Amino acid sequence: MENKLGKIGQNSFMDNFVKTDDILKDMCGIIESSQKAAYQAVNIALVQRNWLLGYRIAEEELGGQERSEYGLQVIKKLSKELTNRYGKGYDRGTLYRCLKFYKMFPEIVATLGQQSGAILSWSHYRILLQVEDKKSS
Repeated sequence: MENKLGKIGQNSFMDNFVKTDDILKDMCGIIESSQKAAYQAVNIALVQRNWLLGYRIAEEELGGQERSEYGLQVIKKLSKELTNRYGKGYDRGTLYRCLKFYKMFPEIVATLGQQSGAILSWSHYRILLQVEDKKSS
């Protein structure tokens, strides 16, 4: 049977819906597909947000040059202000990870929307940020 819903969007879980004779199976498929789509959308937004936070800190911190002491003060002040405004989740460690994320993956946002299949989550990137480059040590 042809899908009567029409095309909603590229890669939308609605595009992949196929009605069967088993309503429970259809309902479970709809719920699971929508949960997966929501998780992927949130994941992409978190990765982009954290990259942009890191980018903005780097722009303020660096001003063309590495100034670590100034950068630490910027992160400390931002952490306090963001925590007051948005609650926990913006501590110095998180902001530092965002900065490190931007520095390690300066081109990630441009390619993120073009990737297909599995997209790394922020949790995956946090693990990658812990990997030390032995060549630069």
